[in-house]
Amino acid sequence: MQEKDNSLTTKIFVVKTTTGQERNVARLITTKVEMNKIPLKSLLIPDTLKGYVFIEADGPHYVEEAIAGVRHVRSRVSGLVNFAEIERYIVRKPVMEDLGEDDFVEITGGPFKGMRAKITRLDKSKGEVTLELLEATFTLPITVHSDYVKLVEKAKV
Repeated sequence: MQEKDNSLTTKIFVVKTTTGQERNVARLITTKVEMNKIPLKSLLIPDTLKGYVFIEADGPHYVEEAIAGVRHVRSRVSGLVNFAEIERYIVRKPVMEDLGEDDFVEITGGPFKGMRAKITRLDKSKGEVTLELLEATFTLPITVHSDYVKLVEKAKV
């Protein structure tokens, strides 16, 4: 019975890559795994953590075989990663929970991408925030979806 429990444990390895090349590395590894029938279980490329790819496999030798000669792979980080450590990259927490009125945010998408703004109103039912652009010459309230803002600074209480 104990042997069965060990087979259910996940072994997750970390591979360092060139920053910005995580998806290319994953594609190259996937191609190599399919061609050589290497028994990898999964690949994870978190958007929020640059320069790393997580690989689930039964042993480090499979990971080494999969990454050998792949461009933009720097190294395999020694040891294993607990699932709890990478869970935050898998489970997406709604952005609205962290936001409040008068918080400063950066707009991450749309025509105002890269601009900083101050939150004037939150509409949690629609998932929208009304912003006042800080870099605009005149006060112009705009409403965007909360997925398109990133918290920069909490409001001073």
